[in-house]
Amino acid sequence: MNFLFARAVLAFLALPGVVAFAVPLVWMHRTGHTTVVHPAGLVLLVLGAFALLWCVRDFYVSGRGTLAPWSPPRNLVVVGLYRYTRNPMYVAVTLMLLGWASTFAVRGLFFYTACVVAAFHLRIIFGEEPWLARTHGPQWAEYSARVPRWLF
Repeated sequence: MNFLFARAVLAFLALPGVVAFAVPLVWMHRTGHTTVVHPAGLVLLVLGAFALLWCVRDFYVSGRGTLAPWSPPRNLVVVGLYRYTRNPMYVAVTLMLLGWASTFAVRGLFFYTACVVAAFHLRIIFGEEPWLARTHGPQWAEYSARVPRWLF
């Protein structure tokens, strides 16, 4: 297994693995919300997981890096879902969290989702976008002018 792939797997497990899988599962287990209430919520969960894996792959293949701040992509990733939003990983994690919350009808997970989305937005505004502008210069300027931060 190559070193970059190992770092990509570790980053996936450490970051969205905790936020989008471990926290909701522990929350549901501890609060006894283990019965599927709204099966349609599974669509959001699966769609989010698929989108997240697609983006992680694009970071690895196109960007030559990982989703982790300690091993970011060397190239600006503008392929796949990144053609429609500058932050598809965050959108994917949000979909997953909404999927957990709605499938199992856990009000606390809706609040958790809102807090996570607020944290994502602040991280993007104050951390990621300034770093991307410094790192990728004109390429970032053109990309960010063309592609919305979120889906609109």
